[in-house]
Amino acid sequence: MSITEFFDAIRAGDSGKVRTLLDADPEIASAKDASGVSAVLTSVYTGRQEIRDLLLQCGAVLEVHDAAAAGKLQKIKEFVEENPAFAKSYSPDGFPVVALACFFGHLDVARYLAEKGADLNAAATNGSGYNSLTASVAGGHTQIVAWLLENGVSTNYRYGPGYTPLLTAAANGRLEILKLLIAHGADLTAQTDDGKSARFLAEERKHSDVQAFLRIHGLD
Repeated sequence: MSITEFFDAIRAGDSGKVRTLLDADPEIASAKDASGVSAVLTSVYTGRQEIRDLLLQCGAVLEVHDAAAAGKLQKIKEFVEENPAFAKSYSPDGFPVVALACFFGHLDVARYLAEKGADLNAAATNGSGYNSLTASVAGGHTQIVAWLLENGVSTNYRYGPGYTPLLTAAANGRLEILKLLIAHGADLTAQTDDGKSARFLAEERKHSDVQAFLRIHGLD
């Protein structure tokens, strides 16, 4: 059995094969791929909750980024109490730990990390430019977006190919999040590097409710 085979089974959502491989070698629950990303984090990234739970049941050893993505607040507290710098740390693939909590909808974890010094505006170091706000917008977590905006996160932050949180919300059909961003000063005229507006993105992705809302605001 190879590590590659194990990670392929996780990404494919083949829980039966994952279980068989774990039965043969329980320690593989704590394995990492070539880029240093753990089996648990891979299962969270790929939306394989059943496999994530199986890995945890089999005693997978969590690092702080794994715990943040999985929403394990108590484990996060243990890490940060032992070493406060963990609140500001990054995953092996370059995402701020607090942004991982936001992307996967764990407001309690994000609040705790912020209380312990996490920079809510910190951007990923892997070229994606993701931060807590763009992560929560992409993940569709309206309550977290509201909390971040109330705590001064930059509404018009630009990342990737010229995207802003507003453009991301439009592209993903997040109407309530779009309204929140506008209420907090989002630039309605922002465009991507290749000239796509919020309304264009909404139309392109067939989000008619977002398109109609933007039309009301006079946007072409």
